Amino acid sequence: MLAANMLAHQGGWDEILLVAGPLVVFGGLLAIARRRAIALASQAANEEPTD
Repeated sequence: MLAANMLAHQGGWDEILLVAGPLVVFGGLLAIARRRAIALASQAANEEPTD
């Protein structure tokens, strides 16, 4: 019975977590990828071309 109560509607906060959780994860991954892309672009711009 306790498990059924935990899975029942909790006033909306559980649905918010189902949406906000993945958004936070994808946002974090996007921030990491953006930082890496900026670092790689900066590194490529600082390298001298070899002719």
